[in-house]
Amino acid sequence: MIRKMKMEDLEVVNEIYNDAIENTTALYKYSPETLEQRVEWFLVKEKNNDPSFVYEENGEVAGFVTYSQFRPYPAYKYTVEHSVYVHKDHYRKGIGSKLMKHLIAEAVKREVKTMIACIDASNEGSILSHKKLGFYYTGEIKNAGYKFGRWLDIVFYQLDLEGPANPEELQGN
Repeated sequence: MIRKMKMEDLEVVNEIYNDAIENTTALYKYSPETLEQRVEWFLVKEKNNDPSFVYEENGEVAGFVTYSQFRPYPAYKYTVEHSVYVHKDHYRKGIGSKLMKHLIAEAVKREVKTMIACIDASNEGSILSHKKLGFYYTGEIKNAGYKFGRWLDIVFYQLDLEGPANPEELQGN
């Protein structure tokens, strides 16, 4: 079951996130986050009306997905960058793809024009999953990060959606 993320989910969401920090190159961070940091993150997502969903299996959170505006400038209003993470005990069950399909449907409802995926270049599973969902390669940054004693490259994949019928230019920054 996929449902909206709730405050009660944050302990497991943080566990999933911290496992990715400590054991993978999915995140170019070194230190795990506290539950307080995860709560702050969640409150910002709610304030910004960013969609955040969890996949629940047998009453337990097995993964989560979210997106936020690609960059904090008005002209990026219709472009988002997403994150999808699955609990290590639930890999290879299709949970990430199900979460992504749900998030893409939500993006369509919200008139998003472009979804961006920033993926570690060695993460072949994530790249393949994104390609299956219609994302296409748009570029690479070599030596973008340093973790686990080696330089890491990132690749960008993009999914084009219909977007708004009448896009607006917001005034401001």
